[in-house]
Amino acid sequence: MTGFARVRKTIPEGEIILSVKSVNHRALDLHFHLPPEFDPFEAALRRALKGKVARGHIQIHVAFTPSSDAGAPVLNKALLAAYLSAFQQGAAEFGLPGKPDLNVALRVPGMIRGDATPELGPEIGDALAALMEEAIEILNRFREREGATIAGEMRERCAIICDQVAKMEKIRSRATSAFQKRLKERLRDLLRGASIEPQRIAQEAALLADRSDVSEELIRLKTHAGQVDALLQSDGEAGKKLDFLLQEMNREANTILSKTGGLGELGLTITELALASKSEIDKIREQSLNLE
Repeated sequence: MTGFARVRKTIPEGEIILSVKSVNHRALDLHFHLPPEFDPFEAALRRALKGKVARGHIQIHVAFTPSSDAGAPVLNKALLAAYLSAFQQGAAEFGLPGKPDLNVALRVPGMIRGDATPELGPEIGDALAALMEEAIEILNRFREREGATIAGEMRERCAIICDQVAKMEKIRSRATSAFQKRLKERLRDLLRGASIEPQRIAQEAALLADRSDVSEELIRLKTHAGQVDALLQSDGEAGKKLDFLLQEMNREANTILSKTGGLGELGLTITELALASKSEIDKIREQSLNLE
């Protein structure tokens, strides 16, 4: 699910601003964007996240503003001396004219050293962990509101599928005559100009009946839709369980489609309803990617 949270905290060393943004993702995918001096505290942030978020592409940004009394920036004299020495050596070795430019030298990374960026102690990790917990609490409240809306829409789609299954069950009960006609045509083809053993006829009849009857598939499709509805009403992680149930529902719908091709107009009606059910299942699957 999507969400955003931003929190800040002032400490003696300065001000920390921590932002967390989440977008849809099938698994938990963490990305940290920290100031270089905060790299040692990434593990503390990961521990604070553990168990509180299960799915999503999570972007964690940390900004740090040193306190104004941390001291003025100072020149890194050792680095400047090394820079000038390298410049003069290169000019002499290759016979190149020119003089070093102080403005260029000052743009070299590390040339201006910040006492404004003081060395950070391990207590910063505790402050960051506390900020992360606060941000995740805000983020999860945001995600819960969105999740409730999505779950409501998914449950409505489950109700539509159950209604379509009920219509297919009624049509199936009226499809006996179409099935008998299909069976007679199949038997006539088998008996044309040949003597067929009764056992072979019985086998063909049983096979044709099994290939045409969708009662078990309809029951399972309706049962799975009910399980999805119940899962969406329960607490806890639902995403992975939903993935499995939706795969099963899609499989049952495909089987129904494969069995109803030769039942005439009734079969076409069942096919239309099964296709509509598959469309609802696909929409639920898309929405399920937003849920944990």
